[in-house]
Amino acid sequence: MSTAAIPMRQPMRPQLATVGMIASTLVTFGVFLSGFVISEPAPYELFMVGLIGVWSILGLRISRSVAPLLALYLTFNVGGMLSLTVMQDMAGGPMYVAVSLFLALSAVFFAAIIEAKPQRLQLIFRAWVASALITALLGILGYFNAFPGSEAFTLYDRAKGAFQDPNVFGPFLVAPALYLMHGLLAKPLRQAPLNVAGLLVIALGLFLSFSRAAWALFLFSACAMVFVMLLKERTGAFRLKILTLSIAAVGVMALALVVALQVPQIADLFSSRTQLVQDYDGGHLGRFDRHRLGFLMSMEHPLGIGPMVFSTIFPEDEHNIWLKSLTSYGWLGFLSYLALVLWTLWAGFRNMLLNRPWQPYLMIAYIAFVGHTAIGFVIDTDHWRHFYLIVGIIWGCLALEHRHGRRFGAEGRAS
Repeated sequence: MSTAAIPMRQPMRPQLATVGMIASTLVTFGVFLSGFVISEPAPYELFMVGLIGVWSILGLRISRSVAPLLALYLTFNVGGMLSLTVMQDMAGGPMYVAVSLFLALSAVFFAAIIEAKPQRLQLIFRAWVASALITALLGILGYFNAFPGSEAFTLYDRAKGAFQDPNVFGPFLVAPALYLMHGLLAKPLRQAPLNVAGLLVIALGLFLSFSRAAWALFLFSACAMVFVMLLKERTGAFRLKILTLSIAAVGVMALALVVALQVPQIADLFSSRTQLVQDYDGGHLGRFDRHRLGFLMSMEHPLGIGPMVFSTIFPEDEHNIWLKSLTSYGWLGFLSYLALVLWTLWAGFRNMLLNRPWQPYLMIAYIAFVGHTAIGFVIDTDHWRHFYLIVGIIWGCLALEHRHGRRFGAEGRAS
């Protein structure tokens, strides 16, 4: 909430502190709800629409640092609206674009409130971890049929937690896992048991999702986290700690995998899912053939073909975020999304290692963003709520850095 919207008088300060605490609590609860998307509209959408609306009325401030994110996402969604004009049967098209617009605004919202109060970063990640632990536990219990009705948390013998799809459930768990990993590596060892316990639960849930994209994302992100921390912390003692804990973690994960593979059901599905190319990937109109044909088709349709139309022409959806942006948002949407990704990658890379209070959160979000960008070539991340949260975190931290630079630049000129 912008403090400019309320007169800064001495008697108002206690009220402002109370309002700020309530606002941060509501944000924390909203992030927590992002782990429960069994049906749509999910509680997350309903709650966040109200929260963003009320906050905007009371004084949500979009700074110059966050404005480009808003402009790029609005342009992206204008492309989606234009794509509706070429649809013969709109069906669920308008609702799809409406959800896209909401998610875009959610990313801008998170960036703005983080810039206004960087302490919210810790609350956001703690809420994300709590949500991930619960939804991972639901996926694990569902996979092993631990109680009547637990099959609601699985799909095709794969854990999906409180999500509709295991391929979204798995990637959702990666950023919270990185947060716990960072705590394990950077904080005193007396806090390690809690971090280890939480990390094992999340890792098991992610493993039982049997999502190849989630596995690859987690492996890349974990290795990148260790590498970046080794770059940033150059003391021998710290590097030895990271190396020791990393080796121990790999050993525990390997042991857990060996134990899990003793279950025939897990072993059979694991053997099937570890094949690089599945039956639905190769061959005529397989995933990769659809990518080729879809990109060729998009060259003839500058406005796109409309949301959810691709699956009426081909056997399945695009399963490629770049192709999705072309088919559902047209060339305008594609170029906007490309600009957003490149801008975020470059700006995040430049600021990721700076010694700032928000650096750990930026590092975690940036690594997760790079990984999500990579898996976007084989999966559609368009309506993944946590992806927009990641983008909002990165841009919020970039805005904090911009403000930090201006303040110290002004102090330098004054001196």
